[in-house]
Amino acid sequence: MANRGPSYGLSREVQEKIEQKYDPELETRLVEWILVQCGDDLERPEPGKQNFQKWLTSGTILCRLINSLYPRGEEPIKKITESKMVFKQMEKISQFLQAAEEYGVTRGDIFQTVDLWEGKDMAAVQRTLMALGSEALTKDDGHYRGDKDWFHRKAKVHKREFSEDQLRQGRSLIGLQMGSNRGASQSGMVGYGTPRQIMRHDSPRHNGHQSNP
Repeated sequence: MANRGPSYGLSREVQEKIEQKYDPELETRLVEWILVQCGDDLERPEPGKQNFQKWLTSGTILCRLINSLYPRGEEPIKKITESKMVFKQMEKISQFLQAAEEYGVTRGDIFQTVDLWEGKDMAAVQRTLMALGSEALTKDDGHYRGDKDWFHRKAKVHKREFSEDQLRQGRSLIGLQMGSNRGASQSGMVGYGTPRQIMRHDSPRHNGHQSNP
């Protein structure tokens, strides 16, 4: 884990707000899911945000997690190398993030590598893992392991397909609903800029009579 100096002023205030979003109860649920999903050979981390960060920082567990959601032989990350070199570990985190997005996690729910590596925003890491769990539960393809109450099942979108004839009829219907200007004229309309004629109520023209010249 990279060493960072203390934060001061506004940056410290922002960091404190980010840290307040971290959910210890959610951490417990995510640890349980990862242990079940990846197998029994993983060692459970001690509770706490820093321990959770350290547990995931190498990227190995994250890569194993995303691979476990695919059939054998179709894993997105073909080779997971064990290495203590910083760039190798950050590379594995990036591979996980790319694979998670391809799996269906929206880009807005994907954390940045530094969020985990430097511990800048562990709440964002939790958000990504929650989105991944929900996506896996929703797919219901037999690869999700764990309690189905750990995540929310996403609502399925029912996409309707229309034939060209149906689309053509729909365009015609919309045109009729917009109304028609058939039979309309500009009779009685006054052009823009034309001054209004103001007449007294007792004027002959006001009463419909023309005055004699």
